[in-house]
Amino acid sequence: MGMMPRERILSAINHKEPDKVPVDFGAMRSTGIMAVEYNRLKKYLKKKKSETFVYDLFQQLAEPEDWILNKFNADVVQLHRLRPAFGFSILRRKLGKLPDGSPCTYPSDFNPVPHDSGQALIENGRVTVFRPESSYVFYQVYHPLSGIRDPKKINKFAFPTVEDDEFEYLKKRSWELRNSTDRAILGAFGGNVIESGQFDFGYEEFLTLMITEPDLVHHYFRRLTDHWISSLDQYIKAVTDNIDIIQVGDDLGTQRSPIISPEMYHKMVNPYHKEIFQYIKRHSHYKVFLHSCGAIADLIPDLIDAGVDILNPVQTSAKGMDPVFLKKEFGKDITFWGGACETQTTLFNGTPKEVQEEAKKRIEIFAPGGGFVFTQIHNILVGVPPENIIALYETPKFL
Repeated sequence: MGMMPRERILSAINHKEPDKVPVDFGAMRSTGIMAVEYNRLKKYLKKKKSETFVYDLFQQLAEPEDWILNKFNADVVQLHRLRPAFGFSILRRKLGKLPDGSPCTYPSDFNPVPHDSGQALIENGRVTVFRPESSYVFYQVYHPLSGIRDPKKINKFAFPTVEDDEFEYLKKRSWELRNSTDRAILGAFGGNVIESGQFDFGYEEFLTLMITEPDLVHHYFRRLTDHWISSLDQYIKAVTDNIDIIQVGDDLGTQRSPIISPEMYHKMVNPYHKEIFQYIKRHSHYKVFLHSCGAIADLIPDLIDAGVDILNPVQTSAKGMDPVFLKKEFGKDITFWGGACETQTTLFNGTPKEVQEEAKKRIEIFAPGGGFVFTQIHNILVGVPPENIIALYETPKFL
């Protein structure tokens, strides 16, 4: 008799080779599938009675349903936040249409309006989020701390508060999942440090401030980290032992290099990462899952030291992220959650055979000795042939 899904995932994360390669299909917001593409996949599979719920409004991701998780032998599911994007509850839904005209459901309070050849969310007379007509996704266009250089004003800045019903939802939903599925449960938290600065100040402005105003940035990071620790305290008390993995995020890389030097990361960002990740380890049994895109090989030793157990999406097309190198150098200390297929190239433009050949090679590299969870590199985008998605997720079944 083989392992149960949760046991399989935990075995791999603990660097013990499971009975077969564990699989993730859409259990977090960077291993998912865009809703338009999800509808194309369902049409190809002739699945008619089915709901495409867009739970991630930024990236327009669909919530994978049980039938597709079963088809692809998925071993893990996600415990969402109650309001994963734009502050809209996922408990109330309404019918809607995606940019290609296909049907979906959205959170009931999500009501973008026509604006400047696209759609926008407007708050206090200000456009905060925008989707151009030519795009499938929304973009943040308002940065509340842009231009702010006074620490006193940063002290008055209100980080997004977590309402009481959020923790009541997490308590109830985590218990429901724990008692209704044998899959591992991945809790979406967040805890972004450098990304939060980019969201609040603006991407370019914040990176500039890290050089020109380091004391101001440290002041901001201190307040932000205190906010995350307070939120973690409530989160852990709500979900208790019902989850296995907690997901945090911070995109630290570009295609060619880290977005800041390893020296600057070590000095300015890593101490706050370490404080957050170690708080999790001291107060729970959860494995720490970090989502960070790009060429981050030079940062991995610091990430391991900070307490990262799992790295995603393992962007092997980025400079320095060769799979053989990553497994050899870091495979004993970190689990690679992703890297099974190049989403930018092979999955998008290859044949089903080429997809399977690449996936087989990645399994051969990453799977020995555990420390690997099978999923593509980041989300499945609009335009990927359904045949390639099926070919990818059929691959682990035959190995």
